[in-house]
Amino acid sequence: MTLDLACRYFLLFFFCSMLGWLMEVTCKLFQFHRFINRGFLIGPYCPIYGFGAVFVTLLLSGFSAYPLAVFLLAMLVCGTLEYLPSYLMEKLFHARWWDYSQRKFNLNGRVCANTLIPFGLLGLVMVYFLKPLVFGWFDALSETALYALSGSLAALLLTDTVVSATVLSRIRKNTSLSEKDDTEAITKSVRETLARDSALVRRTLRAFPYAKLYNRKSIEKARAARAKLKADLKQAQLRARAEIDAREEELRLAVQERKVAVKAKKEELRSKGKQLRKEQR
Repeated sequence: MTLDLACRYFLLFFFCSMLGWLMEVTCKLFQFHRFINRGFLIGPYCPIYGFGAVFVTLLLSGFSAYPLAVFLLAMLVCGTLEYLPSYLMEKLFHARWWDYSQRKFNLNGRVCANTLIPFGLLGLVMVYFLKPLVFGWFDALSETALYALSGSLAALLLTDTVVSATVLSRIRKNTSLSEKDDTEAITKSVRETLARDSALVRRTLRAFPYAKLYNRKSIEKARAARAKLKADLKQAQLRARAEIDAREEELRLAVQERKVAVKAKKEELRSKGKQLRKEQR
């Protein structure tokens, strides 16, 4: 890939990241009736949409004669791109930033049919409309302008990424300091603690109103305590069962002995009765 083509794809990435941010902000505006600056980064862009656009363009342009294939493969590509960041961000920052567990047809709460179908439709728009349109705009730029614009936006994005990573690390630090032992309590505690923090930290927390934070050590400690309690309860149940079985065995033996004694008494009385009848004769 030439430098010229790489710059074009980077500008496509940046343009679609901004479009994705605009869609996210619009959706949240209708949902919460207020402006929410979506995304992990500070600026008006969501890179996951940019990556989706680039991957769809690179991988699916060869299928342009088959719209259904483009639709299905776009769902697969974009679903993968949504799943992997969710997994990696959770491992890095101990937070589930979005969760579709309550929706039907979800995969580990990270992707669901409600998002995959729009991704498939966006893939069609990307291949058949946006790519030709945007690349046509880039053709109007001189080589110098193309390189200058790409370099400036790359520097802006890199700076934003570094600052945003610092903000996320601060959120993770506060999460790790929480003494709570369940996700809901930790999330509430961290949000209350950081409510008075810098505007950048507050912005990130507002950007993901349904984010679930957790302290891995506290949760593992709680899980270990629950496992120990479960094991203790099982042992207590086994001991109680053993005691019940022992008492049942004692009662069974006592009943058996009683039966033997009664039988022996009957035999004794029967023998005495026979003897009395003989004497009477």
